[in-house]
Amino acid sequence: MSVERVNPAGLSPPSGFSHAVVATGSRLVFLAGQTALDADGKVVGDTLPEQFERALGNLLAALHAAGGAPADLVRVTVYVMDVAEYRAQAPQLGAVWGRLAGRDYPAMAVVGIVRLWDERALVELDGFAVLP
Repeated sequence: MSVERVNPAGLSPPSGFSHAVVATGSRLVFLAGQTALDADGKVVGDTLPEQFERALGNLLAALHAAGGAPADLVRVTVYVMDVAEYRAQAPQLGAVWGRLAGRDYPAMAVVGIVRLWDERALVELDGFAVLP
């Protein structure tokens, strides 16, 4: 697989995402939305950073089970209940991302939403990856 992260000079410098990702490979992995659920199906964590860490960990566990690694992610969407809080917590969330997924950022979007399936959930991540 080859991945090229494209960040044109004419666009605002990306921070924590890539403007575009060109990927070639033979397998696509579509990752379902993951929240901060534990193995018993209970939301864990009371804060956005705690829930983000668990949701990202769950997304990466699903990717790993499919044979992929964080660098294989080409697209991630973050659905969040409170965009202002997400922006305020961005440095801490970025540190969580770096620790769990590294610095090879996929194309990303953050979308403010009204609610998630589980009323205690503050954030959900989904995405897809391209594997060799």
